[in-house]
Amino acid sequence: MSKTWYVYLLRCSDNSLYTGITTDINLRLNQHNNCNKLGSKYTRARRPVKLVYNEIHENRSAASKRECQLKRLNKKQKEQLITHLP
Repeated sequence: MSKTWYVYLLRCSDNSLYTGITTDINLRLNQHNNCNKLGSKYTRARRPVKLVYNEIHENRSAASKRECQLKRLNKKQKEQLITHLP
């Protein structure tokens, strides 16, 4: 049985955007907001964070590739993705 993978964007308290992947989006959001050991170093200093976008992928490889694509986007392009503008 394969796991569902998610690519997600978080809006940080300084209005920056963080991109990541996970198999449990609720757990990961909780870690980013509450756990100094499991949350990322980037989001630790920018709490609270809020989930603003996510996509479902069938495996880790597909999620990782999409994560890389999203990380290459500039902030304006990410904002357009979040609001579903062309």
